Amino acid sequence: MRTLVAGSFGGGPMFHWSSIAHMALPLGEAGIREIPNEKSVLSAIHDNIGDKSGLYLFPGLGVGENPTRQEKNQAMKKAMEKVATGPSGILMYNSIRPFSFGKYLGIEFATEMLEAILAVFLLAQTSIASFGGRVGFVLVTGILAAIATNISYWNWYGFPAVYTASYMLIQVVGFFCVGIVAALVLKKPSPTSFA
Repeated sequence: MRTLVAGSFGGGPMFHWSSIAHMALPLGEAGIREIPNEKSVLSAIHDNIGDKSGLYLFPGLGVGENPTRQEKNQAMKKAMEKVATGPSGILMYNSIRPFSFGKYLGIEFATEMLEAILAVFLLAQTSIASFGGRVGFVLVTGILAAIATNISYWNWYGFPAVYTASYMLIQVVGFFCVGIVAALVLKKPSPTSFA
């Protein structure tokens, strides 16, 4: 029960830090730009993609559906040449997406609360006795979470380095906050569970 309480108490500061990082600090906007001539660009995208919402990678392989392994390999070589000599990127496209700030904020809060609870659950399974050790354990879980997708997106899709570093910092500081709260609430290490 203490594990659940510690995780829940830790999720609040994590969420508040994330909100500050995105709304009061420049971290949430780092590396993100607006599209020049947005209206004409969006019109061209809509004319070509229409209502087919999805995640698009360009340049595409151009092999159609159900290609053979050989066709994929040949197309991959051509795509690498295109990337090296021309524009490339990734586009998350929604033809229409009703936006509800409250709903998305609630999902973000629930996500960060779950992350905090899981990190504290892992901490509770250890026999780490010191305050610094408990904070450090949760901090390392945050570093792991930050590395998991951010570095891959920077590496494979060319996400801006400043964007990648900023989002990793937001996650790491959030887990650091969770670690402090967990270390205070779980004063004596015990392998307790949620029961």
